[in-house]
Amino acid sequence: MFSRQPKVASTAFADFIRNASSKKKKRVYAKVLEGASERQRKQIEQAQQTSSAC
Repeated sequence: MFSRQPKVASTAFADFIRNASSKKKKRVYAKVLEGASERQRKQIEQAQQTSSAC
């Protein structure tokens, strides 16, 4: 009645999410958020420079 999809190989990301300690996850998430915030800050600066040049 129900057909099962074949299993796929696990990825490094899936392994990390499943197996990493809470401390390690928090450290990685903090680093990712810092990077995202920095990229966003640069985009805002660039947009402000573009709009002030007009």
